[in-house]
Amino acid sequence: MKIAITSTGNTLDSTLDQRFGRCAFFVIYDTESKATEFIPNPNLEAESGAGPASVQLIASRNVNKVVSGEFGMKIKPIFDSLKIQMIILKEPEKTIKEIIRILNH
Repeated sequence: MKIAITSTGNTLDSTLDQRFGRCAFFVIYDTESKATEFIPNPNLEAESGAGPASVQLIASRNVNKVVSGEFGMKIKPIFDSLKIQMIILKEPEKTIKEIIRILNH
């Protein structure tokens, strides 16, 4: 299963980015191979439509779940239609490494 995590940077020591559509990076974590891929968010500076464009980006990576601090109201129906689960984590100090450890349990 693949899980996307919003990140403030491109290392495992980076912290969870509270913004979904305008996060700095998406981390794609594969629970089977344990591989992580950091993708710079091309929608970070978008004037509008950052949320839906970010959904399309991670959906193209066959993600099953997304972890972020918050999600905009416009994207919930899009995630629902794509059968992608949203996980809200209100702990901005958590590192990507810690989040991956939690996901593996």
